[in-house]
Amino acid sequence: MSATQDYFNLIVYAPALVGRDGRPLAVVHGMERALPGLRLGWTTSEKEDLIALSDRDDWVTAGSTNGGFPFLCNDEDHHVVTLTGWEGPAGPCDEPQFEVHARLPVNATVVAAAMGVLETVAEGAHARWGHMTPFRAAGDIAEQTAPTLAGPPSPPRGLPALKLFEHIRSPEIPYYLGWLNYWSAAAARAIGFPDPARDAELLSSSRRTATGGWVVRLTDAPLDLDNPAHLEALKRAYERFPEIGGRAAP
Repeated sequence: MSATQDYFNLIVYAPALVGRDGRPLAVVHGMERALPGLRLGWTTSEKEDLIALSDRDDWVTAGSTNGGFPFLCNDEDHHVVTLTGWEGPAGPCDEPQFEVHARLPVNATVVAAAMGVLETVAEGAHARWGHMTPFRAAGDIAEQTAPTLAGPPSPPRGLPALKLFEHIRSPEIPYYLGWLNYWSAAAARAIGFPDPARDAELLSSSRRTATGGWVVRLTDAPLDLDNPAHLEALKRAYERFPEIGGRAAP
């Protein structure tokens, strides 16, 4: 693993929170169950000092306002894990969304648990789709969004240009791909996964979730786009799923 790939971005997109919604706590508890030894029992001050939370669950519930939940972290300087959620901008079809964002270190423990971590966070949030991707690869993937302020799209590494999320026809359609991909049952139907005739390779490294969704891993090791085999795997996946990023003809 490259030294520059020092943490994972995990993001899931779900329908907006409603009232005293239990999903924030489901996400927190699920992430702790999925990652051995994790305890998200702290937050930070404006000066970024750690603050221990004596009753974390009540604090999360009380703070789950304005469409999200407050910042949480562990207390391990060299293995920092963070988790928070907010109401993102209205997505496709002008629907408000609940976004969950986590940051996790790239180490053997996290890599071994990664599929379970993404699954529990996504299912706890009732997400439509999401991903977990090393930071450096996620940066290249973010540059696929088109158009850019600088003019016509110019994605790196020969990756396809993707539409802005507001131009995608359905909130179930993922905006882009990552290393690990969570697709709800509705998202999988929207992009045509799985097709046994075409998806044997992906199915060999995927698993079905309790709600009928899927966690799909593109490469065995965390995605490193300096690795030609990893880059080709990502390109093949985009070719297989033209709906992703709004590229399919209407």
